[in-house]
Amino acid sequence: MLTSGIILLAGSLLSPNPGLIFWTAVTFVIVLLILKKIAWAPILGALEEREKGIQSSIDRAHQAKDESEAILRKNRELLATADAESDRIIREGKDYAEKLRADFTDKAQAEAKKMIASAKDEIEQEKRRALDVLRNEVADLAVKGAEKIIKTALDADMQKKIVDSMIQDLSTKRN
Repeated sequence: MLTSGIILLAGSLLSPNPGLIFWTAVTFVIVLLILKKIAWAPILGALEEREKGIQSSIDRAHQAKDESEAILRKNRELLATADAESDRIIREGKDYAEKLRADFTDKAQAEAKKMIASAKDEIEQEKRRALDVLRNEVADLAVKGAEKIIKTALDADMQKKIVDSMIQDLSTKRN
């Protein structure tokens, strides 16, 4: 009996019962309507907000990527500009150094020429002074020689001795 009761019970669960099917379907529809009214809208709203949040994050990521690429391009342009500027500054520095070197060389050569000309002028002046001194001495010697000649008798031997003595005086004064 017990076995037949389990079989009957098991048979009733497995056999289609139209009343049970109807009420199960009605209950399912009611639960579905309740869920649609109460839970479906918030679930769909949450999903839509989640979708919007994800889309917003994706858009911000794309925007950040675009901005970073623009900044990278700008940095590369600035770096290229800085490189060109540094090359220009170095080139100008080299040109300026070359110009300074040329100016210093020209000034040094001009100063050397000026010093040489000054030295030549000074030598020429010293030469003139020496000639003036020599002329004065020769004139003094000539006057002294004439004086000696006048004081002594004028014979030929005596004149020759006086001239020789003047020449010796001249040669000793030069040395």
